[in-house]
Parts: sequence; C-alpha cells; structure tokens
Amino acid sequence: MFCQECQKRPATVHLTQIANNVKTELHLCSECARNHQELALSMNFEPSFSIHKFLAGLLDGSPFPVETAASPQCPRCGLNFARFGEIGRFGCSECYRTFNDRLDPLIRRVQGNTQHTGKIPRRAGGKLTVEREIDQLKAQLQQAVKDEAYERAAELRDKIRALENKLQ
Repeated sequence: MFCQECQKRPATVHLTQIANNVKTELHLCSECARNHQELALSMNFEPSFSIHKFLAGLLDGSPFPVETAASPQCPRCGLNFARFGEIGRFGCSECYRTFNDRLDPLIRRVQGNTQHTGKIPRRAGGKLTVEREIDQLKAQLQQAVKDEAYERAAELRDKIRALENKLQ
C-alpha cells in the first residue's frame, strides 16, 4: 500500500479512527506523516490512549486499597499513592522505592507476573536459555528437598552443576 499523500513511498503510518460507527483510515509514509501532522489533526486523529490514563484506570476498583491523603508520601516529591491513582504517574524516581510494595499487585494485574521474562534474542539466546533452565532446575531442587526426594534432588543438583560448567 502506498502513501495516500505522495503516492510514491510505502505507507508505514496507519491511523484508524472509529467515531459514531464511521471508520476513517489514513495511510501515510513516515516522511509525509512527519510533514503533515496537521493533516492528521484536521481529520480528528487524536490519540485517546494514554499510559497514564491506563494505569490510573487499573487502580479504579482494584483489589488493593488506594490510600487517602493521609497515606505515606514520597520523601522527595510529596506524592502519595492516592494521587498516583488519580494521575497515573509518579512524581519522581524515589516514588518507585517508596511505593514498591504497592506496585507489585498492579504490575501482576497488568503483566500476570512481576518478573520480566521477555523473548530471547536468537544470537544471544544460548546463554540466557541455559540460565533460565538453571533457574527452573533450582526451583525443582528446592521442591525436591522440601518433599524429601533426595535421589531426585541429587539428579537435579548434578544437572545444575553440568549446566553451570557449560556456561563457564
């Protein structure tokens, strides 16, 4: 598909708006999109999504309480968690440390987990794959010791050692 503006380059920017059950699309190349931002605005293509609104919306009706104005405040900027719930962003970097325990449920709700386990790059994936396998085996080892399955624990220990040697 070519750019609707210049008809020369491939369209790489695709804007779609649905208003009153009417779908409007605009397909532009990156150069025309950069040069004609006013065109998109004149067609009422305004982004209605904001990450701040999204995060604030997650706090509405959340399973964990949003404190009142009397809640603890960030020592650097004075923001409290209730205000974060209203605006959807923190005031400074210290807020992340101050409200760390309150962020875990929010992150778990959005991501399903509080630990990032993104995709593994193909070129550098070998080492990372082995490290993840070691982590899984360590968790299994802890469970085997807890269940007093010592033979299984010894097997897992040996696998872990072999993989750690492979990494070195």
